[in-house]
Amino acid sequence: MLLPFHKDDTASETVIMTWNRLIRHTGLLQNIISDRDPKFNSAVWTSIYNLFGKQLSFSTAYNPQKYGLAEEVIQALEDIIKRFCTYGLEFKDSDGVTHDWCTLIPDLELEYNKSIY
Repeated sequence: MLLPFHKDDTASETVIMTWNRLIRHTGLLQNIISDRDPKFNSAVWTSIYNLFGKQLSFSTAYNPQKYGLAEEVIQALEDIIKRFCTYGLEFKDSDGVTHDWCTLIPDLELEYNKSIY
């Protein structure tokens, strides 16, 4: 699942967004593939998992298999987004409604998940 985080989001904001958009629908995550970003590797996450009696595991910053997979997904999505941005950051749909590329993220996620990389 793709979630629109921002580089200046706090750990608490990251947890709240992840909870609202992912965890409450799927349950607690068993593993987070991260480069040990403090937003994910924080006391906030640990507290939530402790509350539910669970342990959260992180892949290491240099784990070629897991980290490489995350980088592969990011690169593929960057390529798709760049193609849209080539034509401008806004586009009009068939109904004439103007959209910003960020509104395409759910569709990009679907297309990526249907693709074989």
